[in-house]
Amino acid sequence: MNCTPHQTATPTGGSTRYANALILCVFGLEACTIGPKYVMPDTLAPAAFKEIAPQQAADGSVWKPAEPMDATLRGKWWEIYREPELDALEEKLETSNQSIAQSFQNFMAARAQVRLARSNFYPTVTTAPSYTRERSSQNTGSGRSAGGGTAVASPTTNVFALPFDVSWEPDLWGKVSNTVREYANAAQVSAADLANERLTEQANLAVYYFKLRGQDSLQELYEQTVESDRRSLELTQTLVRTGVDDQQAAAQARLALKEAEAELTGAGVDRAQYEHAIALLVGEPASTFSLPHHPLTTSVPAIPIGIPSDLLQRRPDIAAAERTMSQANALIGVETAAFYPSFTLSAEGGFQSSSFSNWLTWPSRFFSIGPALSQTLFDGGLRRSTVAQYTAQYKADEASYKQTVLTAFQQTEDYIAAVRILGRQLEQQQDAVDAAREYLTLAQTRHRTGLDPYINVLNAQTSFLSDQQTAVNLEVQQLTGSVQLIEALGGGWSTAQLPSEKSVASDEPK
Repeated sequence: MNCTPHQTATPTGGSTRYANALILCVFGLEACTIGPKYVMPDTLAPAAFKEIAPQQAADGSVWKPAEPMDATLRGKWWEIYREPELDALEEKLETSNQSIAQSFQNFMAARAQVRLARSNFYPTVTTAPSYTRERSSQNTGSGRSAGGGTAVASPTTNVFALPFDVSWEPDLWGKVSNTVREYANAAQVSAADLANERLTEQANLAVYYFKLRGQDSLQELYEQTVESDRRSLELTQTLVRTGVDDQQAAAQARLALKEAEAELTGAGVDRAQYEHAIALLVGEPASTFSLPHHPLTTSVPAIPIGIPSDLLQRRPDIAAAERTMSQANALIGVETAAFYPSFTLSAEGGFQSSSFSNWLTWPSRFFSIGPALSQTLFDGGLRRSTVAQYTAQYKADEASYKQTVLTAFQQTEDYIAAVRILGRQLEQQQDAVDAAREYLTLAQTRHRTGLDPYINVLNAQTSFLSDQQTAVNLEVQQLTGSVQLIEALGGGWSTAQLPSEKSVASDEPK
């Protein structure tokens, strides 16, 4: 508990002495804050990422490239792919994605909760103007009844009232302060959740875009295969007519062509679904949204990795977990204040008269004022149990924070390894594609000259197509892995973008 008493002038006079003493107590205690001080837990981060492999220098030595501290993603991270179409889609997502819009409104609601909590710092003033016209019985009270022949006062009265009620509970033990801090932290959590939702949707869009372009590459590959199989069928039919091949070879060529045509048709299913998913992300009906076909040409860019400790400042989910801890800590302070008495200052005043003409005159004034103190004497352990509950919740949030940090390290290592290993595998697969192409060319030459049967060409075509499919899929996997790596690194976000406790309580969005 931290208390800093305020200084006041020396009182003089009896009533003034008591009033000033009361003010001294109230405002002096108002500086007290009950509850544990929040301290962010220490989290050990490794010195470097394990999966960043060393590289081979020209002289054969092994070296590791330098990683400057400022080598981080910034701003519109997707622009490193140099895809204008993707850039335009990402810009549209920012303004039209409904999940982001929902998260933003959740953040605005959390900000409003902070202002609601801050209102408890101030007095509550109410008024209830009224007019009452009342007639009392003439057969009651002093004097004779009307039947007795003696006159009595008029039984009809008017009451004009304009009361004002003021009530204020000073924040003696920091309950209001801790409540404001709790809601401010909750708003910060909401802001971090908004940033995380935005990053997730941006990454999903990039992943779907590259998968769609991968389907375009596969579709182009199947079209080339269909055309090649058609030429092979025509050649085989010619060879059958000249007696070099038999009908079995022609049937095999026809089967290969039909299978290739079926694969070409089937490739449209996944592409359509990726296109529809992109439409949803950018806030457009799938029925009216379309993207032109063109094969995948994007290569994986150089992604600045930085060091593991950077993740603590760059991932919005880690920031949300940390602010959740601070919120739980503030809630302990709120509940701890229940052990101390509450003090309320109440006042009532206004004007009251039986005549409208005299209603607002000085003699018609009335007032009352007085403090009230309340203290719970026995609650069967309710307060102690409540504090224990929120203390345990804080410890659970601390464990969740540490788990979130560990998960961030794991995800980053996973995607660094995926991008690196897939890059090496893709190089090897390109060698396999080149070998399959050479094998197919040789088999086609020997078939045209009648040296080998068509089955050799069919086997070579099958191997060539399979190797090309694998190469395209590896390209897509490496690209999507690079997007997931960027997402794991925080996508250029930093805790500097998180609004402060003060700014979330302001009237204007930050």
